[in-house]
Amino acid sequence: MLWNRAASLVLLIAAVGCSPLAAGSTSAQGAATTAPAAELAVHPISGLTVVPLTVTTASGPHAFKVEVAATAGEQERGLMFRTAMGADEGMIFPMDPPRPAAFWMKNTVIPLDIIFIGANHKVLNIAANAVPYDLSPLPSDGDAAGVLELNGGRAAQIGLKPGDTVSW
Repeated sequence: MLWNRAASLVLLIAAVGCSPLAAGSTSAQGAATTAPAAELAVHPISGLTVVPLTVTTASGPHAFKVEVAATAGEQERGLMFRTAMGADEGMIFPMDPPRPAAFWMKNTVIPLDIIFIGANHKVLNIAANAVPYDLSPLPSDGDAAGVLELNGGRAAQIGLKPGDTVSW
């Protein structure tokens, strides 16, 4: 019994240490957090890691809790099929290396604001109120180091504009 617990602990530590969000990582994917693994939250629907994210606009900082879609599979699924999301929730798609990005709303039930973020953590552009199920590509205005999805209209509510800062 004690051996089983020790083996489980070793496997848990190895899994956390090998994940792209390992504590102390400084890559764009791992920049989401530097908190110890024990403090990480997990979203009850997606199972993705949830991290704090701050958007700083002319009106000041706005705090969000966002799911991190770090792998290709997680990024492909995104917020598809989700029927609701809290006002201060969202999803971040880290991109390392930064690259041109385009998103669409295939199988996405709720309207979203899609915020493209440059390598300097400044907002490049915003695809506001993206229409559910629309297959039209919504591109970044340059190389994106991350893409943030919030509820449709939320960017306007907080006064988010290109050039504002996003930290995660």
